Amino acid sequence: MRKERLYELIRFGIVGGTSALLHYGIYLFLNIYLAVNIAYSIGYIISFVMNFFLSNYFTFRTRPSLKKGIGFGASHLINYLLQISFLNIILYFGIPETYAPILVFIIVVPINFLLVRTVLKSSKF
Repeated sequence: MRKERLYELIRFGIVGGTSALLHYGIYLFLNIYLAVNIAYSIGYIISFVMNFFLSNYFTFRTRPSLKKGIGFGASHLINYLLQISFLNIILYFGIPETYAPILVFIIVVPINFLLVRTVLKSSKF
C-alpha cells in the first residue's frame, strides 16, 4: 500500500469515527423519543453534512464542489440504504437497538470508504 493511500485510510478512519460517534450519539438520544428508523435517519443526515466537509478538506485534501457534493450524496445514498437495511436485519434477529448500529458501522464502513474515495478523488468531479 502506498504511503499516501495509507494516510488517506487513517484520515478516513478519524473522520469516519467522528461521524459515526456523532451519528450514534444523535441516534441514542432521539431513539428515546422517536421510532428507531427516524432517529437513525436524522443522525445520519446530520453526520453526513459534517462528513462531507471533513472528507474533502481533511481526508482526501480536495475542495468541495457542487459536483463532488452530488457524487458524495449519491455514494452516501447507497451507504444509507445499506445501513438502514442492515439495521433492520440486525434488529430482526434480536440485537438490541442500542448495539445494532455498531454492527452496521462495522459492516458498511469499508464499502463507504471505497465509494467516497472514488467520488472525491475522481477527475470527473
